[in-house]
Amino acid sequence: MESMSFDWQSPIEQSHPPAQIEEVKDHPYEYDVFVIGGGSGGISAARWASTLGKKVALADFVKPSPIGSTWGLGGTCVNVGCIPKKLMHYAGILNEAKEDQEFAGIHVEKQAPHNWQKMVQSVQKHIKSLNWGYKADLIKLKIKYFNSYASFLDPHTILLDNGKTQSQVTADKIVIAVGGRPSYPGIPGDKEFGITSDDIFSLKNPPGKTLVVGASYVALECAGFLTALGYDTNVMVRSILLRGFDQDMANRIGQYMENHGTNFIKGAIPTKLEKPDPNGRVIVTYEQEGELKQEQYDTVLFAIGRYALTQGLNLDRAGVKSETNHKFKVNDVEQTNIPHIYGIGDVIYGQLELTPVAIKAGKLLAYRLYGGKTEKMDYINVPTTVFTPLEYGSCGYSEEDAKNKFGAENISTYHTEFRPLEWAYNKGRPEGECYVKVLVNKLDDERVVGFHICAPNAGEITQGLGIAMKCGVTKEQLDSCVGIHPTIAEDCIGLKFTKEENPDASKGGC
Repeated sequence: MESMSFDWQSPIEQSHPPAQIEEVKDHPYEYDVFVIGGGSGGISAARWASTLGKKVALADFVKPSPIGSTWGLGGTCVNVGCIPKKLMHYAGILNEAKEDQEFAGIHVEKQAPHNWQKMVQSVQKHIKSLNWGYKADLIKLKIKYFNSYASFLDPHTILLDNGKTQSQVTADKIVIAVGGRPSYPGIPGDKEFGITSDDIFSLKNPPGKTLVVGASYVALECAGFLTALGYDTNVMVRSILLRGFDQDMANRIGQYMENHGTNFIKGAIPTKLEKPDPNGRVIVTYEQEGELKQEQYDTVLFAIGRYALTQGLNLDRAGVKSETNHKFKVNDVEQTNIPHIYGIGDVIYGQLELTPVAIKAGKLLAYRLYGGKTEKMDYINVPTTVFTPLEYGSCGYSEEDAKNKFGAENISTYHTEFRPLEWAYNKGRPEGECYVKVLVNKLDDERVVGFHICAPNAGEITQGLGIAMKCGVTKEQLDSCVGIHPTIAEDCIGLKFTKEENPDASKGGC
């Protein structure tokens, strides 16, 4: 998704799929496939099913956030997720680079305040171009688009409600890809005076002094670019950072952010938000170590997790069973407990909430159903990156999970700390802030089962390692590669010391 630009070109054209096949209906329903949800996974499934000659429809409807934010076709990633997040992350990098520019002989006005409105305007302009591109693609592929809220009437019948009129359609296969929305903590004043990631990327005014509540990747990414852009940013953390990620790496990210200006309020939870003066600050009451405390902020951003948007679908009418978090379990071909109803993306219980995962799963589903293919989605070796100020890229198992699965005695953790050459301009940066570790299974020819890196441009590096791990790369094969000098990526190969034998990750000479 990130590769789309104003000069929009259909991803269908980019990937050269087979030509359209003449439709042959073998059922009594109006559509072969009906997709509920216009995000990454839903659009992918619809595109490829249409390309394979099927009659496809897609419904998408965005209910406004509590403060009224809404957006167009494309789902979370395009509108309030990956795309605006990466652009603002890059804006933060540019702002922080002012120090390096001075040392490099480039004069900059370091004291000039950040123009929040200008950045938001640029980000939203790009998003609008993507919204238009998706609509154009659906038209080109003859996919019927309903800007309506969809819910089940029975296992094959969908009710469509656009707020003015209602209609019904039927489909042979139904794909649920409605994604999720940010959670609120359920405390007094949370929705009245707080915002979420649904709002921050289109916020009209600068956020000022900001409290970010949560320790998820969304929380740390938002806090990271806000700090980098010069805003007084505080993160309220109940327990651990980046739950579900490698904790060694999570703690390194937290330490880096603290070193570079983000304030962490640890072991604390908010209990109430108030705003007695409509033009004043939000008063946050919070509990820390059994004591109630108060602080004032201009903006309070909740990033405490997400929930699946399945409650309004009337799943019971279709017989689909959901879990307590409103997601549902699927088998290895994305079927729910009702065989003709499928789940894609963030609605799947216990799987990764990542845009490329949903896109890939949607395409594989369409090809299994209509293209004669059998490939299933691999949810294990999925490369991903957390776009905190110092990016964190990972693929495969965390150190904790690898040792639990294969046995701690069977895992070797090769690691090193390093300093990118680009940082040589600014001697004020602490040594050893960048770090890489490679987990190998000693019982399987030292095959790489986990890769983790904290470094600038970690995402670009992790993509290459992800390909290698998909091919079953071993430590010996990794070390046989010649490093590109001087790059960050060269520190990922030729690792000599294991964490088990030598906890000190300080790097030696060449």
